[in-house]
Amino acid sequence: MSLVNRLSAFFLAALALILAVFSLALCALAAHHLERQLDQRLSGTLDALEAALHVEPDGMEWKPQERRLTLGLDNSVESARWAIAAPRGPLIDQSANSRGGNFPVSWLPAAWPAGPPEATVYESVPGWRLAARRLRLAEMLARGRKDSEDDEANDEGEYSELTLTAGLSPEPMRASLHQLELVLAGLSLVAWLACAVAGRQFCRQALAPVSRLAIAARQIPANDAAGRLPSPGSHDELEQLTIAFNGLLDRLHASSDRQRRFASDASHQLRTPISGLLSLVEVIRRRQRPAGEYEEALDRIHHEATRMRQMIESLLFLARNESDAAAVQTEPVDLNVWIPEQLQRWSHHARAADFRSAVASDRPAWVDAQPVLLSQIFDNLLDNACKYSEPGSPITISVWTESTETGFAVADQGPGIAPEDLPRIFEPFFRASSALGGGRTGSGLGLPIARKMAASLGGRIDVQTAQGQGTRFVVGFKAAKPGRGRAPQLAPPEPTMATRSPPRPSE
Repeated sequence: MSLVNRLSAFFLAALALILAVFSLALCALAAHHLERQLDQRLSGTLDALEAALHVEPDGMEWKPQERRLTLGLDNSVESARWAIAAPRGPLIDQSANSRGGNFPVSWLPAAWPAGPPEATVYESVPGWRLAARRLRLAEMLARGRKDSEDDEANDEGEYSELTLTAGLSPEPMRASLHQLELVLAGLSLVAWLACAVAGRQFCRQALAPVSRLAIAARQIPANDAAGRLPSPGSHDELEQLTIAFNGLLDRLHASSDRQRRFASDASHQLRTPISGLLSLVEVIRRRQRPAGEYEEALDRIHHEATRMRQMIESLLFLARNESDAAAVQTEPVDLNVWIPEQLQRWSHHARAADFRSAVASDRPAWVDAQPVLLSQIFDNLLDNACKYSEPGSPITISVWTESTETGFAVADQGPGIAPEDLPRIFEPFFRASSALGGGRTGSGLGLPIARKMAASLGGRIDVQTAQGQGTRFVVGFKAAKPGRGRAPQLAPPEPTMATRSPPRPSE
């Protein structure tokens, strides 16, 4: 079922429910109102009958011949019927229109009200709405009802208690209710159909931009980097959805471009040493050579193969998704102790005399890190600083601590990074113009690997640079709780992830 049909069905069902509840409530109110009107008419009939009675101290008399009473002369269905009876006695009188019909002249209520005694009792029986009132002489006299006429006593026509009964047929009321029901049903049906047509048209118009967006999305070629969804111009959620989807397309195309560029650069970087190795093998095989030349060729092949292995493993590390990586096991590391140990590993490097350590040993700087990955980050940044600064210029390694973060920084006094190169320095195989122009070697994988390793540890790497004034790489991690004792002596990392490992003392 389409979205238009689902929305239309939901709102039409809700409208039908509302119309049904409204119609039922209106019919119930109308029935209650019409029934109250019937009861008022019945009460008026009983009042007229009560007024026609003669009340004397000796008893109540019914003398309709002395007082003209027009109630009950009309035989129409709307006219009231009445009857007067004595308790446990014969019927005293009844209206003309109640004779020969089905009016229940002998009906009495099941129970009389406790008070007031003359209260009227209403009840519905098949075909009639009835009302009864019981009159007692003592209560009539107590209310001050006494006729002034001096009639002779007539024990035969005097009663101490009378029951007045009146009835009306509910058929006119039912006919009015039926007519109201038909009118409400017709109006509700017309309103429902009108809303169905108008609502469906409105839903179609409201969801038309969604259909256009779906058609436009299907028509965008997979290789079209400039293909985007058209903006509906509605300034609502649909336009926000379009903007978000186009942003997703931008990120996907940017990621695809990076992957293509990564694959192209990787193939170029791998093709060059392979071609060199093949050429070297071809040259060696052309003629017999002394054993020394074979050993030299094998050393060159070993060197290039090692470099290729490091590059391949670096590429595999960069290409690995975060979801595929195993959870990194961390441990507390005090950077104030850890940095001097790392510098000790670089003590035989050609630039060892240029290293400057700014470590405050009296202030522990704890971070949760994986020692091997942390060492690889440090080596890559320090090797990068050695590569892009002149011998004799200082390279400063400092530890910094804030309220929520702790880390270290590596700063050199090299040429800096050009503004146009700064956004791309963490892209694989990218090399700044200063590196290309200065003839410095490298593959452009050190910084991307360092940044990804820092991210896997929950940290970050930022860069601060100014042309001609050097570059400062800042590594930050979430501050950790103090560890117990001194940080363990860290083993040097494996060289497979580094673009260029520092020389070891044995070398």
